[in-house]
Amino acid sequence: MSKRRTRRTWSDDEKRRICSQTRVPGVSVAQVARRYALNANQVFNWLKDPRYMAGKDVGAGSRFLPMEIVVDVPSTCDDPPKGLIEFELASGHRLRVSGRFDPDALARLIRGLSS
Repeated sequence: MSKRRTRRTWSDDEKRRICSQTRVPGVSVAQVARRYALNANQVFNWLKDPRYMAGKDVGAGSRFLPMEIVVDVPSTCDDPPKGLIEFELASGHRLRVSGRFDPDALARLIRGLSS
């Protein structure tokens, strides 16, 4: 005869902690579920619930920003730099990037300016 399973209950803090572990780069939901002897579908259901979102996780404050793409920008100087990107944020800040740049650093800068 097989043993009858008992129903486990998880506190909101435990669910939040388990869900935050799934947001670590390189870690899958299935790995976290196995670690706690859970079904991965249960963890996926918790991840859909806004109560169990981590406080300041990567991407927690992500949102779309308004952006306008201008095809022909009138040049104010004789020789404009190649690879020019200009962002005008909703907060009124304008960010102009030319040449090579680090995409991660640029993303952090835009997040900081838009908050």
